[in-house]
Amino acid sequence: MDISLELQKQLLEYQRNEITENYIYLNLAKKVKSPENRQVLEQIAQEELRHYHTFKNYTQREVKPDWFEVQKYYWISRIFGLTFGVKLMENGEEKAQANYDQLSEVIPQIDTIMQEENKHEHALLELIDEERLHYIGSVVLGLNDALVELTGALAGFTLALQNTRLIAMTGLVTGIAAALSMSASEYLSTKSEGQAKDPVRASFYTGFAYIMTVILLILPYLFFTNYYFCLVCTLAVSVAIIAFFNYYLSVAQGAPFGSRFLEMIGLSFGVAGFSFFIGFLMRFLFGIEV
Repeated sequence: MDISLELQKQLLEYQRNEITENYIYLNLAKKVKSPENRQVLEQIAQEELRHYHTFKNYTQREVKPDWFEVQKYYWISRIFGLTFGVKLMENGEEKAQANYDQLSEVIPQIDTIMQEENKHEHALLELIDEERLHYIGSVVLGLNDALVELTGALAGFTLALQNTRLIAMTGLVTGIAAALSMSASEYLSTKSEGQAKDPVRASFYTGFAYIMTVILLILPYLFFTNYYFCLVCTLAVSVAIIAFFNYYLSVAQGAPFGSRFLEMIGLSFGVAGFSFFIGFLMRFLFGIEV
């Protein structure tokens, strides 16, 4: 069948995407511990390879995978979890599927390819059973509490103490104490409610999320001397953390990004503004100069 150069170029792009995803799924399957999960990933990889050969029948050309994409999604999945990595890749695949309808007159098998592609996400949702997603509630608890509490505390300390090293030290002590308290509370709460989650792991995820957030928020006070500039940096870091975490949830769990993002921003900045006012009031009432 004679096809135009423009259509051949489009088919070669689809062909390259299919062989790239074939390698991605195969690489991920090698690292999955669960035999059931590995089997499904390998099955999807074989489907991607079959799609590659379908396009090859029309282009009559061999295409190499995009090795950068292979490594990118492999490491994204290794660092942020299999769920996040494959769903992020599948989201990109859905955009490619939007153009498949245009090929139905040229490639009769395109409907079969689209049906198999649509099954991928559903199959992945069934197979993925990651520990980190079971404890995402504990992570949310630690992250959200640290953002609200420490952002507000640092805002108050900034105006009350006016010394970056002193603010950092005070914030770190406050943050560590609060992290231990939250971790213990999560342990007792999970244990008393008799949930399927392990109380020790739940407390670990809560405490770890809290401590990491504390460190990121305090970093500006360790590198700069202007405490107002440090506060602005801390607020910017807070926004970045909230944006990244909500993006992660929107991909991994299909949660809405906008409403949750605005809610967390409103809480963190509202508490920070109120604490800044309290710090100013305390400094004025007690006449403390540091």
